[in-house]
Amino acid sequence: MQKLDRKLGFLSSIPLGFILAISFLAPLFVVALFSTMPQKVFNLGQLPDFSSYKLFFNQGYYKSLLWSLSMALISTVILFVICWPLAFGMAKVFKKFTLVLTIAVVMSLFVSENIRLFGWALTLMKGGLLEGHLRAWTGIALPSLLYNTGIIIFGLVYVYLPFMLFPLAQGIAMVPEDARQAAADLGANRWQILLYVDLPLSSPGIMVGSLLCFVLGAGAMSESKLLGGQSVIVIADDIETAFTFGQNWPLGASLSMILIIIIGALAIYGINKIDLDTVMGRKR
Repeated sequence: MQKLDRKLGFLSSIPLGFILAISFLAPLFVVALFSTMPQKVFNLGQLPDFSSYKLFFNQGYYKSLLWSLSMALISTVILFVICWPLAFGMAKVFKKFTLVLTIAVVMSLFVSENIRLFGWALTLMKGGLLEGHLRAWTGIALPSLLYNTGIIIFGLVYVYLPFMLFPLAQGIAMVPEDARQAAADLGANRWQILLYVDLPLSSPGIMVGSLLCFVLGAGAMSESKLLGGQSVIVIADDIETAFTFGQNWPLGASLSMILIIIIGALAIYGINKIDLDTVMGRKR
């Protein structure tokens, strides 16, 4: 009976698997092939030479990759510090208001990311909402708060806050209250309960939220353009330039593949460290 169920399950998954292969794997395969082509060609009828991968080091594209990864890491750490108290409150303290908090956070996703970032640009620019009002009320003029690394990280934190908050809340909700009470009965203080009970038992949610924020942050581009004014060139900027203005598809494809390989390796490592059934509430 089990063999029959497995066979039926396999047969029923073939149509969906075919659709996923065509829509997801086929484009990645084409990008991988283009990354091995000579410079500035627009077809796959050439002998591979891998020259685009040499340009990654020779022309300093690795610097933009390091900027992207470092800012994604910093924003992920900041998001974890900010979201942990709020997620803990949603999961353990203010359970009656969880729906209200969820709606309040999700409503921000109803507005385009670029529009929200433009709003911050108008607020923080020289003569904008913040500096203009301060100068009118006090006569104090401030320099523009835009076009620096800090404001790019602020944009990443602002945009990707929901992607850390909700996995964290789910992970904290999985921590049994009995375990926390038992630790308190044994003499553990609040910090010890946090370090030895809450953090380890909620690690699946921490891992999912961190992966989401890091992966999205590493490939983000709008924050560096709209808030940073491209004061820092991230890897996504270089990929877009190679495919559009540079008309160098092999270079854009090679930069994309390097980013995909790094992010994919981190994602696979993280997923192997967590139990998705537990995270999704299918197993206790």
